[in-house]
Amino acid sequence: MADLTLYHVPRSRSSGTLWMMEEVGEPYTLEVRRFDDGSLKKPDYLAINPMGKVPALKHKDTVITESAAICCYLADAFPKAKLNIPLDDPRRGTYLKWLFFGPSCLEPAMIDKMLKREDGDQSAIGWGNLDRVLDTVAKAIEKGPYIFGEQFTAADLIIGGGLRYGMMTRAIAPRPEFTAYAHRLGERPAAMRAGAKDRELAEAQKA
Repeated sequence: MADLTLYHVPRSRSSGTLWMMEEVGEPYTLEVRRFDDGSLKKPDYLAINPMGKVPALKHKDTVITESAAICCYLADAFPKAKLNIPLDDPRRGTYLKWLFFGPSCLEPAMIDKMLKREDGDQSAIGWGNLDRVLDTVAKAIEKGPYIFGEQFTAADLIIGGGLRYGMMTRAIAPRPEFTAYAHRLGERPAAMRAGAKDRELAEAQKA
């Protein structure tokens, strides 16, 4: 039995961590749940994630929740995949910044846009507004092909996954640099494998 178990609902926030599992390349078990059967609110799952949401990752006796935390953990736990910036590399701080920037700035700014909650005192909002967030991301990827040049990292998965979702839902206007970046990410073999698995699982749940 694999040491890694990913608790997953197809076509949800956990789809990004499914992609990360494929990038890591280690054997894993997929524990597939669904939103409409109450299984995420049952005691067995709440013991894994008291928030009752996905993703959640179990590695031996360690449980990790929150997408960016899972990606950071996996990248450090399996360094041979070269998905992290090591602790002794001066770029480590920038790498961590982008891992946190996704869920703390990019995602909430997109949600504000989608829910039309953009009014208010921007000085009191950690992410300011979506335009400022997107300008910051655009600068980070302008040299490419990835945030850290030729090295794809978990930070690209978090930031790129957010951009892909934002453009798909039209919360983000498809700037040329974002479209090109998303296309490069989508062509990665691990991303294609994860996408195919996710589609198959979603279809199976519909049947």
